[in-house]
Amino acid sequence: MAEQQRPYPSDLSDARWELVEPVLSAWRTERRGKGLDIGRPCEHDLRAILNAIVYVDRTGIPWRYLPHEYPPWQTVYGYFAHWQTDGIFSQLSGLLRRLVRTGEGRDPDPSACVIDAQSIKTSTNVPAHSQGYDAGKKIAGRKRSIVTDTLGLLVAVLVTAAGVSDSAAGLPLLTQVAADNPAITKAWADSAYRSKVIEGTAALGIDVEVVQRDPTTRGFTVLPRRWVAERTFGWLMLHRRLVRDYETLPARSEAMIHNAMINLMTRRLTRESTPTWRST
Repeated sequence: MAEQQRPYPSDLSDARWELVEPVLSAWRTERRGKGLDIGRPCEHDLRAILNAIVYVDRTGIPWRYLPHEYPPWQTVYGYFAHWQTDGIFSQLSGLLRRLVRTGEGRDPDPSACVIDAQSIKTSTNVPAHSQGYDAGKKIAGRKRSIVTDTLGLLVAVLVTAAGVSDSAAGLPLLTQVAADNPAITKAWADSAYRSKVIEGTAALGIDVEVVQRDPTTRGFTVLPRRWVAERTFGWLMLHRRLVRDYETLPARSEAMIHNAMINLMTRRLTRESTPTWRST
């Protein structure tokens, strides 16, 4: 009898897989109904494919370096691309966020949010036209603008060139949030989002409050409300694929961020810890 392959630390447990399996199985069934199968029917297990995507996100390896225990990297990337295009990652992220909020005794849909941005360096394969320079942070690369609920769970994400100002990225992002989450009427932000964003979101029914840093304080200070989004960026940095931006397309970068949050929220729902180098 062949020895069973030991799972990698990033692989989904049975309990975590049960949380996402219905969405992925429904997606595959719908595509078959439209005659849009990817490769041979049922040749590759959906769980193995998702495990491979999480492995790439968690370890930061190139797609071509996937261990042989997983399906071929071309197949894995093909599914990743289709799931991104079809909105599966954002759909799963929204579903899991509602489950986490319900488990925490909150309403499934948030009524308030926090917006923040992070500039990140890119790899050499990222096209120059999708990059920029953040003069304030002195970083050449891309910018990740995120909106979280008050628990720090991802509501929306937008990846742009680093040279795009927080305000210019914030308005379309909050416009998307208003359309997808009509219950949200309050947002907290830093001073980079004043004026244009405040005026634009007021028409959408979202009151943006700027949380100012006390000019008399020195050194690191935890700012009310804004620390929630900063902690979310810290959670994302546990995924080495997100330490830099390696994705050719900004939309694929957004999918990787959603995938990281899916990984975190499934563990939160099943009370499983996230292995880090500190625990080895």
